[in-house]
Amino acid sequence: MISGGGFDRIRVPVSADTLASRSPFPPIADYGFLSDCEVLALVAPSGNVEWLCLPRLDSPSVFGAALDRDAGGFRLGPADNMVPVDRRYLPGTMVLETSWESSGGWLIVRDTLLIGPWHHNEAFSPTQRRAPTDYDAQHMLLRTVRCVKGEVQVVMDCEPMFDYGQHQARWSYTDRGYHQGLATSANGEDSGPKLKLTTDMRIGFEGGRATSRTLLKEGDQRFAVLSWASVEPPYTVEDANARQTWTAHHWQHWLARGSFPDHPWRGHLQRSALTLKGLTYASSGALVAAATTSLPETPQGERNWDYRYSWIRDSTFALWGLYTLGFDWEADDFFNFVADVASQGDLQVMYGVDGERVLTEKVLDHLSGYDGARPVRIGNGAFDQEQHDVWGAVLDSMYLHTRSRDRLDDRTWKIMRRQVEKAIEHWNEPDRGIWEVRGEPKHFTSSVVMCWVAVDRGARLARLRQDYELADQWQRIADVIHADVCEKGTDSRGVFTQHYDTEALDASALLLPLVRFLPPDDPRIKATVLAIADELTVEGLVLRYKVDETDDGLRGEEGTFAICSFWLVSALAEIGELDRARQLCGKLLSFASPLGLYAEELDPYSGRHLGNFPQAFTHLALINAVMHVIRAEHGTV
Repeated sequence: MISGGGFDRIRVPVSADTLASRSPFPPIADYGFLSDCEVLALVAPSGNVEWLCLPRLDSPSVFGAALDRDAGGFRLGPADNMVPVDRRYLPGTMVLETSWESSGGWLIVRDTLLIGPWHHNEAFSPTQRRAPTDYDAQHMLLRTVRCVKGEVQVVMDCEPMFDYGQHQARWSYTDRGYHQGLATSANGEDSGPKLKLTTDMRIGFEGGRATSRTLLKEGDQRFAVLSWASVEPPYTVEDANARQTWTAHHWQHWLARGSFPDHPWRGHLQRSALTLKGLTYASSGALVAAATTSLPETPQGERNWDYRYSWIRDSTFALWGLYTLGFDWEADDFFNFVADVASQGDLQVMYGVDGERVLTEKVLDHLSGYDGARPVRIGNGAFDQEQHDVWGAVLDSMYLHTRSRDRLDDRTWKIMRRQVEKAIEHWNEPDRGIWEVRGEPKHFTSSVVMCWVAVDRGARLARLRQDYELADQWQRIADVIHADVCEKGTDSRGVFTQHYDTEALDASALLLPLVRFLPPDDPRIKATVLAIADELTVEGLVLRYKVDETDDGLRGEEGTFAICSFWLVSALAEIGELDRARQLCGKLLSFASPLGLYAEELDPYSGRHLGNFPQAFTHLALINAVMHVIRAEHGTV
């Protein structure tokens, strides 16, 4: 039982989902997530690394089996089993442990993207933009295997496929004989990264594959490490174990800096914090929306997007969550990334992890897609959409950041002032809304509200700088926007609608009490929250909108959005519906993946996870929701 929620911890078994779909693809929720804060990997229950992009998290994949079974993978595990007995993260870490029982014995595999001491001592890092720390990514995927009972035949099969599965690897031995192989793209040595596979097992090459097979007896250990940079890999199992231990301790020490309430839901907060840290590109401080591209929002559907970018709208929730949990350094790094991109011209919806502005969308026709969901996209065409909520997101994040300081510096003030002026200039124009719909632009209620947030927070910050004349001017404009929303953004019941020309509901209206547009006891806020809870849910979980009422430019249905359901928890807590908030929060937490992770959407009937994975915005909303419930329980909302 989950304390407080009253819900049994229900999970769809891996085998049930797999058998039901008869699919060679594992359920999205069954992937394990690895990170060194520069690259990200997904590991299937079979022990196959099915997603890894190099040398950066948004680079082309070298292992892409998550999007096409022929696009490359790296399996390490028992020869005669594909389904493990158990999987977990070592407590407080991003080290994934998989336990296997075979006919002859027991085996434990541990997977890590290594982090180690700062190593750019002879030359500057080519990517680092934030202040260097004491540690850094080692640019290695380490896999260790240990036989703990009996004896087990172990196989290793490493098959990189460069450039999203388009080019096979060409392998050659190095001066370390059978214990190291060098892989380059068969399309040309300068096409893609050079990979070194180092192991204490003997490897052979079969076409584009590096393989090994060995018998381990009780107490035996082996390792395999894939590296793609100049840092020397381990050459002994003792060195491999020492580096894995260093990485595990790094994650535990990082987590210990946080401040987590003594509550049964503490573990969910900690795993969400680790996931958000893992989704952060350390060199710039950018927080990416997810580790993947084109995992479908609808099974076999077309709602497949590339989420390996940083959305500006995440900034408010990111800073709120990170500051709340005590991770001020990470919050500051993300704030500085946002300030960097905001100082370089008109603000965009999203950016590349190093501040890239052009994210041209392309379709990869050669990939079959996850479980047949096509098209597979890279890039994201929403980068140049008009979405007016971005100014409010930036101003609210700047307001949160400034409240934790004793000053508002000139650089931040200039950036902030430009965004307020943009909101004032464009608030009364239609846009594509928070959901980036590809239909006709509308006066989306949440977009206008976020323009109000921009001007309202601007006025507050102007007062902080003692520019009272400007503060009064902006406050008058904020009042005009506020009145416009109240007049045109509600239906006959006083419920806030999706946009000015409809009575359709939209989950983004749940943000109104969270951004303090109106007091939580205002009848319109209560009516809106309860209308969404009763009319825009399936099995209690929240839809973004009803697709038959919204011109989003796409076909097909979609699942309930986990972020929206967590927003509903926070909004229910705000309006005093604590029992209902607690029950819904408990239900949502029961839908966590076996490793405590969340995709973008949930099937409300089966609990199946849909969309890109793991999803930062979902984990940010989880932190917000859980903290709302805990604070409401203590009377501090």
